[in-house]
Amino acid sequence: MNNLVVLIGPTAVGKTETSFAIAEHFACPIISADSRQMYRGMEIGTAMPTKEELARHRHFFVGQLSPGDYYSAAKYETDVLALLEKEFPHHPTMLLAGGSMMYIDAVCNGIDDIPTVDDDTRAMVLEKYEREGIEKLAAELRLLDPEYYNEADIKNPKRVMHALEICYMTGKPYSSFRTQQKKERPFNIIKIGLQREREELYARINSRVDRMIEQGLIEEVGSFVHLKHHNSLNTVGYKEIFKYLDGEWTLPFAIEKIKQNTRIYSRKQMTWYRKCDDITWFHPGDISNIIAHIEEKIHRQR
Repeated sequence: MNNLVVLIGPTAVGKTETSFAIAEHFACPIISADSRQMYRGMEIGTAMPTKEELARHRHFFVGQLSPGDYYSAAKYETDVLALLEKEFPHHPTMLLAGGSMMYIDAVCNGIDDIPTVDDDTRAMVLEKYEREGIEKLAAELRLLDPEYYNEADIKNPKRVMHALEICYMTGKPYSSFRTQQKKERPFNIIKIGLQREREELYARINSRVDRMIEQGLIEEVGSFVHLKHHNSLNTVGYKEIFKYLDGEWTLPFAIEKIKQNTRIYSRKQMTWYRKCDDITWFHPGDISNIIAHIEEKIHRQR
């Protein structure tokens, strides 16, 4: 049976370096599971692999979208499954690596068959969001779909807007389409998790943010000011610098908020991962044992 190695872990834990070691060992490409690294021009703020790294390792789903393009976990599931079907005859072991929880879950477990939102509905909801703000939209969601409202992250514009899009387009609650039934996959899934002590991880996050500033994050974000209403740019590192560029925050305060929000995001990632009982955890420096574990898992499936 073919094998998909899924490498996960919180932001800044060391997934990139570990993914290179695994890819080299199994002579396979890397499928990115980072929902923001898909967008061109966001190299610094998303810690996208460098041109040299991309030349050294074949990557999929890196830098192929414009920031204004619409993309979703459901589309990612479809695209990755089609890619795996194409690549498995040449690479019986493939590697998917990243930290976007919903994208990883979509590939491993499947995602509900929710109707595709038409362009007119999407534009209408976006216009409402820009005019009224997230609080008004969340209040409307509470009326239309109280079940989803009670479990959703109502401060996340993407989640609220998508749920409202489905409600408007179908006349039914978004929650009525969410069966959350796990789908069977025609390949073996081997999940590897990377973790560090909290103090160590936080120090890496702080250093990464400082390095991004030195590399030109402010200039990168500034080039997208005219597109800042797009969901792709409503992400840590960009939204804080937008506030600095708008004159709302000082630069030191914006930088500190990036570090703080990145640390918060890393905790959310770990909370999500801990719900899964099929992840084997390693320190990123333990490459030899990681590869030995994958080899053993593959051998058992033969």
